[in-house]
Amino acid sequence: MSLAIQTAIVMVVLLVIMLAMGCSISVSVGLSSAAAMLCMLPAHVSFATSAQRLFAGSNSFSLIAIPFFILAGNIMNNGGIAERLVNVAKVIAGRMPGALAQSNVVANMLFGAISGSGAAAAAAIGGTIGPMEKKEGYDPIYSSAVNIVSAPTGMLIPPSNLMIVYSTIAGSVSVAALFMGGYLPGILWGVIVMILAGVAAKKRGYVAAEKIPMRMKIKVILDALPSLLLIVIIIGGIMLGVFTATEASAVAVAYATILGLIYKGIHLKNLPGIILESAKMTGIITLMIGLSSIMSWVMAFTGLPDLIAGAILSLTQNQYVILVLMNVILLIVGTFMDPTPAVLIFTPIFLPICQTFGMHPVQFGIMVSMNLCIGTITPPVGSILFTGCKVGKVEIEEVIKEMIPYFAGILVTLLLVTYIPAISMTLPTAAGLIK
Repeated sequence: MSLAIQTAIVMVVLLVIMLAMGCSISVSVGLSSAAAMLCMLPAHVSFATSAQRLFAGSNSFSLIAIPFFILAGNIMNNGGIAERLVNVAKVIAGRMPGALAQSNVVANMLFGAISGSGAAAAAAIGGTIGPMEKKEGYDPIYSSAVNIVSAPTGMLIPPSNLMIVYSTIAGSVSVAALFMGGYLPGILWGVIVMILAGVAAKKRGYVAAEKIPMRMKIKVILDALPSLLLIVIIIGGIMLGVFTATEASAVAVAYATILGLIYKGIHLKNLPGIILESAKMTGIITLMIGLSSIMSWVMAFTGLPDLIAGAILSLTQNQYVILVLMNVILLIVGTFMDPTPAVLIFTPIFLPICQTFGMHPVQFGIMVSMNLCIGTITPPVGSILFTGCKVGKVEIEEVIKEMIPYFAGILVTLLLVTYIPAISMTLPTAAGLIK
């Protein structure tokens, strides 16, 4: 038995055992990888190398953006921005069937585009619009399902922490190109959900709300304009070369703080608590990245990615079949693993295969991100699924049944992103970020 196979067996078996015991994913990944390293190196070298990889994996300039975007998202979540975005969404949704549910989708897309967090969007927007829907007689299960399936759009529409992590693993992939590449897939996901939510609303008899006067529309848009300008400032600044994605994250924090204070949604006394919560989330993500890098090093040292790539290519040379297999694997992995470690583990395995038949790293990054975003709304460990159920005060079993048509629509969207490069490549190419 080759060293690579021995190492893989040790890692997988220990990982499964530790997850079954209730250990966190990050700790399970780190310890199983360190134990697998003992198969090929002396104990003192294994432990020293593990410690070095733990530090090196999290010691990246690009990753500095993550704590800032997390902090900006938490400030927005507490700063009264969610309510204003909901009002704008109601204006956009207009008189569509199930107008409030449609507003939920639009608001999740807008909030996600500002905060970069699907879970934050599900909590903030769902918590704001949920009582409105209940008052209008909407079924809480229907409302929660729409809120949950639309929340991950914020992980595709920039800024996206997941894409920042991917860029550090994939090598010389532009964060700005990834950000631009995420727009159309994220919007397409949202549109599909809106269509399906509208069909379900029409069947249930959820008629559109009364027409909003033009004067009120203008007032609502102007009220939310400073919040929406954050998207323009961040993405525009990156595109024009005014600042990098990392610097943009710091700008987002400063802008969100000033906006929250002006809106009087937060006060100076609230900031220490918000910073502490952001630090906790950052610590979790950074530890996850560091420990996952141990596994990445073990796999690279043993040549495991090449072995897996060879095994896949031995099954078929058809690129379309290979992409289907990758999608299936990533969808299965996403059901029990957080997106961040999954990106760290599977990018080195799958990216070289895709590059052999000409897929651009940006398109691959969007495809991987979308697969793992779906994982956040699927049991047993979908973070957005649990957040949405908690906010909507409904049982997971009930919501899952309601979500089945949406899953089908989202999977169709995933296949379109996988097989049609233009969906993720048009905007980065037009912006001159890909040559």
